[in-house]
Amino acid sequence: MLEPISLFKERYGDLRYFFAPMAGISDTVFRLLMRELGAQCVISELLSAEGLIRGGQRTRDMMQFDDRERPVGIQIFGHQKSSLAEAARIVEGEGADFVDLNLGCPVKKVVCDGGGAAWLKDPAKLGDLLETIKKGLRIPLTIKVRTGWDDSSKNVKEVVQVAAESGVSWVAIHGRTRAQGYCGHADWELIREVAIHSKIPVIGNGDIVTAEMAKKRIDEGYAHAVMIGRGALKNPWIFREILGEKFATKNFIPLIDRHFDLAIEKKDRHRAFLSLKKFLAWYAAGFPNSGKFRFELFQLENIDALRDHALTYFETIPESSKVEDNQPFLMGGHG
Repeated sequence: MLEPISLFKERYGDLRYFFAPMAGISDTVFRLLMRELGAQCVISELLSAEGLIRGGQRTRDMMQFDDRERPVGIQIFGHQKSSLAEAARIVEGEGADFVDLNLGCPVKKVVCDGGGAAWLKDPAKLGDLLETIKKGLRIPLTIKVRTGWDDSSKNVKEVVQVAAESGVSWVAIHGRTRAQGYCGHADWELIREVAIHSKIPVIGNGDIVTAEMAKKRIDEGYAHAVMIGRGALKNPWIFREILGEKFATKNFIPLIDRHFDLAIEKKDRHRAFLSLKKFLAWYAAGFPNSGKFRFELFQLENIDALRDHALTYFETIPESSKVEDNQPFLMGGHG
């Protein structure tokens, strides 16, 4: 078993289990909910460095966090060294615990501009970027990467070495190449090989959908920590299960009430209404008549009707009726 991440040990203890940054999902509301449900560290959805510099209100709103989320990192992406360095300083000024640099996003509009996973194609250029950001930063810098651009250029070992030499505090590795997107299976053997020889901690990411899988990756020495994304959307209690809590049944009613209350607290009612729809669609995945439920919830016009519709649905279905549901919409939320 590899050592846990001890970067914030004095304030928050050792870190093993992270909630992943996912676009349109990892907002302050859901991050706070995940912290309440056992996640040991959370990271924001990816934010445009250029948007932060220009002071766009939407991007600034996405950067906001609650002290109850700590330790919390803000993830940024971009293609220009100077912009990323300035954006990192803005994040530091907001009081985040660390800056996370997205070097793994596979989405075309991001990589075509030279951001996200495109940085992996030139480790020397990446090293220059990381050193530049670190020079102007007092809080830790972390990165999230993929195993490489494609199967012919799996250079994650070199990337992690460059990161260590540049002063990066840890590297999260999604075990797929950029070319894979979210298809196929994450290469955990490669993650383990990198983690064993890395001079800095490695967080493994990809295909962890149960508490047993998460614990196995740690117990068998695949990584210093693991990062869970979609697994937490389909099973919001996954972090509590990892930490040893047993659930005879998983009651969605108090969970949904708490999610609504947090969303209304952090957003206005209209934005909370729009946001909650997609999370309810996730929660319903695999349950009987979930397709009908999802169709009906997107016909509703206000947040009170949405809450009533959700509570009525989940009050009528037993948790044991859930089955695996690999719906295409469940693959949203790149990060």
